[in-house]
Amino acid sequence: MKYLYFPGCSLKSTGRAYEESLLESFAALGSPLSELEDWNCCGATAYMAVSELKAFALCARNFALAEQQCQQEKECHLVVPCAACYLGLIKAQKYMEEHPKIRGKVQKGLDVAGLKYEGHAFVRHPLDVLLKDIGEENIASKCVRPLKGLRVACYYGCQLVRPYALFDDAYAPSTMDTLLRALGAETVDWPLKTRCCGGSLTGTIQDVGLRLSQVLLTEAIKRGANVVATACPLCQFNLECYHSQMAKRFHEAVDIPVVYFSQLLGLALGVTPRRLGLDRLFVPLDFKATAPAEEVGAHV
Repeated sequence: MKYLYFPGCSLKSTGRAYEESLLESFAALGSPLSELEDWNCCGATAYMAVSELKAFALCARNFALAEQQCQQEKECHLVVPCAACYLGLIKAQKYMEEHPKIRGKVQKGLDVAGLKYEGHAFVRHPLDVLLKDIGEENIASKCVRPLKGLRVACYYGCQLVRPYALFDDAYAPSTMDTLLRALGAETVDWPLKTRCCGGSLTGTIQDVGLRLSQVLLTEAIKRGANVVATACPLCQFNLECYHSQMAKRFHEAVDIPVVYFSQLLGLALGVTPRRLGLDRLFVPLDFKATAPAEEVGAHV
């Protein structure tokens, strides 16, 4: 089965560590990802707010390109790590499936570019592929650096399983927990795993955005977590980059590492921390106890 990888804009910029760790992890598992050639922005929230039809057309162009690049395969699986991209692409597919008029208008736009969308490109999230296709036991068998000693608060955010819960439960998702437990980590039980981090409010109404993120981090710490794992570039940015502002505003320290689940996966598979982008964390991940002999004592 061929997997095409759709990075989206964030994974080429602020979410670079997500891309690095994801590609390294899939390669270590023997399922390398090939980047979709000539991909374009999914439309995200800006286009959705201006014109859903334009956003659907942007998404459909990516689908058409994916089908074109998977001509030799029976199925085309488009792996989409960013939660916003994942939601936007799924929404576009659903609307085109359920509303023939929308699909007709979008196809007219694709016709101008000499493209056609047949409906054979399947949007998949990495967590879905990891557990359903590669398999928990297979992944666990390749673990060379167990994550023992890490108590992880798995944070899914509000877009990954809502409103389309295609591979996990909408209210109590567990795929990230299952994956990291298979690699030796302990995942904490906390009720805020799908509560909004504030999204773009940190850049528009900062008082509200910071408070939403601060509540999440405070609760994770209270539950005994020593690291938060995310599956969204914006969530990771909000939860990692404003610790000093939160401490100043709410008079409570929230210094806890915030990583991508793929970085922990890569660590467990034996990938070096630098290749996973862990050297760029604002709050370093202290992971000494279970590191290989040559890395014991390293602070990553």
